[in-house]
Amino acid sequence: MPRRSLCLVFLAFVCAPTRALPQEDPSNSPPAPPSEDRKEDEQDPSTSTDLPGTVVFGSADALQKVPGSGFYVETDDIRLQSYDDINRILSKVPGVSFRQEDGFGLFPNLSIRGVDTTRSAKVTIMEDGVLMAPAPYSAPEAYFSPTAGRMSAIEVFKGGSQIRYGPHITAGVINYSSTPIPESGSDGYLKVLFGENDEIRIHGYYGTVLETEKSGTIGILVEGYFRETNGFKELDPAMDSRGGESGFTNSEPMLKVRWDLPTDNRNAIEFKYGYTDRDANETYLGLSEADFSADPVRRYSSSRFDQFNSYQNRFALNFVSDISENLTIVATAYHTNFHRNWYKLHDVRNIDTDGDGTPDGVNSSLSAALAGSEGGAALDVLRGARAGDLRIRANNRDYRSGGLQIEPTLYLETENTSHAVRVGARYHSDRVNRFQRNDIFEQDLTGAIADNDGDGIVFEEGTPGDAGDRRQATRAVAVWAEDEITVGRFTINAGLRVERLRQHHDDNNSPENSGNNRMKMLGGGVGVAYEVSENTTAFAGAHRGFSPPGPRAAIKDGLREERVWAYETGMRYRNPDHGVRGEVTGFYSKFEDLIVLDNVGGAGSGDGDSENVGDVDTMGVELFLEYDPSASQDWPLEFPTFLSFTYTNAELANDSTSTDAESIFSGGQDGNDVPYIPEFSATAGTGVRGEKAGAFVTATWVDETYTSASNTSQQVNANGDPDSRFGKTDDYVVVDLSGYLQVTPQTRLLAGVQNLFNDEYVASRHPHGPRPGQPRFAYVGFEVRF
Repeated sequence: MPRRSLCLVFLAFVCAPTRALPQEDPSNSPPAPPSEDRKEDEQDPSTSTDLPGTVVFGSADALQKVPGSGFYVETDDIRLQSYDDINRILSKVPGVSFRQEDGFGLFPNLSIRGVDTTRSAKVTIMEDGVLMAPAPYSAPEAYFSPTAGRMSAIEVFKGGSQIRYGPHITAGVINYSSTPIPESGSDGYLKVLFGENDEIRIHGYYGTVLETEKSGTIGILVEGYFRETNGFKELDPAMDSRGGESGFTNSEPMLKVRWDLPTDNRNAIEFKYGYTDRDANETYLGLSEADFSADPVRRYSSSRFDQFNSYQNRFALNFVSDISENLTIVATAYHTNFHRNWYKLHDVRNIDTDGDGTPDGVNSSLSAALAGSEGGAALDVLRGARAGDLRIRANNRDYRSGGLQIEPTLYLETENTSHAVRVGARYHSDRVNRFQRNDIFEQDLTGAIADNDGDGIVFEEGTPGDAGDRRQATRAVAVWAEDEITVGRFTINAGLRVERLRQHHDDNNSPENSGNNRMKMLGGGVGVAYEVSENTTAFAGAHRGFSPPGPRAAIKDGLREERVWAYETGMRYRNPDHGVRGEVTGFYSKFEDLIVLDNVGGAGSGDGDSENVGDVDTMGVELFLEYDPSASQDWPLEFPTFLSFTYTNAELANDSTSTDAESIFSGGQDGNDVPYIPEFSATAGTGVRGEKAGAFVTATWVDETYTSASNTSQQVNANGDPDSRFGKTDDYVVVDLSGYLQVTPQTRLLAGVQNLFNDEYVASRHPHGPRPGQPRFAYVGFEVRF
């Protein structure tokens, strides 16, 4: 394919051989402002060149004294099992849950501590400190998510200090940390994998630093990431089609350039550009219960036209300046533009209900069809065994997002107390334009696309805009202030965040729904950490968070912002000399006016309204333990072992106020479970690592969940009508195995199997009907450092 060839050429250029370097992966600790001990405690300059503002913690070590819970996913956590699916990577992080959708993590549905999972809209998603949702205020649903497989680290923060990162601060922050420019010299990397389903995956980068006497230091990094697969689902053949593939292609080049000016104090500028071209033969359509049991990777021929096409451009310009020994200023200007058009089956119409080959004018939603509506006739249309019309919607949308953020930090010292006072401000603007149409394909009783009613028409293209012609836009000004105080063994972090939003909604098809709105939100929190000993820290915190509705929901539906009072307490232990690390946290969150979005998590496929469905209480326990007995012994082998465990009790605190029978929160009663939040989940792993070879095994268990707040096990909605989105997911255990053979100091051979025992399970019932997790997947490849 041309795209694959271009990627191979690009990576061949990026990864041109150069002198060998040591094999250790660069860590991601940000560099330190000069001279002050307080600054050196926060940011260790010895190992990386990430600028302040692009990271949350910067390293696992930096977490030790943080007055709140968090997790740092290191490079090895991503690469050892060759993960590219963010769901698999974050399964190691306690407190994070997810609803799978496509089996690859292309469209993540992430939750932290019990918030609604839908499209990760309640979690602030960033890459290198920059908001990455397509339109974080106007449309935060993650139809785009950074590619996890190209990252050097992923940071998850769940404590009260997330108020620095907004706008969604009811749950937590996930920051994807991209490959950093090397600290000095040159650094190169190339990884190539070949897997089942004709998969090929290539990741390569090359970075170098040039030092000059007069011009300062210039660093540059070029990177390419490419993945292509035919997918694991198998499309049914039809009379006019031989079936087809269900995979995707993802291409991502990136460029970073940094200039450290030749000044006595640090002054650095870094420019970053990234591009993503992602096309996927993906569908919203699942399977009926019986068909899933017979073959979970089957895909009906009626979805053969479904395709997701997208691209994103992203720019960021970071500047850091040490104005003095006590004052550092960090500023970031950023812009992203994202386009996607998901051409997918929307519903079936004009169904032949009596089987005579002539359409009868009866329509059915996909979820109802999969649950047996119209006596099973609608399902037969999906299977290609009955005449009817396939209505396919071109979900064509454009997104823009950009802003300017500045954060000065003032370091103050007295005899017994030190302060790191941060006062930040951000101006942000984003918008989403929706310009959609519906097409009609007529299907005869053999499943072929053919005239089924004698009018001579086989395909009817819709009028652009008829299926949605509207624009949402938000302008937001955020201001926050935070003081991190160190007194003896205590670290206290207190802060406030204020956001003012101007929202605008234009609906050209329903002008009465257009309008403007203003919204003001206030949040804040305090966290306390106490250094019990050199290796042990106790912490506790409380914060008031918020998550705003989009312009349409606020203006048309009158929604208020979602709010939360959240509390946590825990203890953290780290002893590198003995290879031990651990953290245990208890949490309680009380959500008010929980927002449920109008797409796959709410009333169908964007046809319904977003809703405030009431209050939710969540509480639970998060545990992480890590141990390597070789750390305290003079052994030639390492034995890294870990356990991550989460208990979450997420319940409605009142009867759901949803009035839409198709909403997954309809019919919810006080005390019912929140959909898609497992009560228990756990991930454990162990392995052996040596100079010449290594092997690792990871097992993840996720409890079953209800897929609606009505907590029914039946495929019926609140009105008692058939609906395949209602019911339960399966509990499952997935085991991943990987290994390497070090053939030269710079080169490794790789092999692995994901879902080793080929566990088959219902991972989700959304968007429409039961969907499987990824089946067994084997791969081989190689990895080179230079």
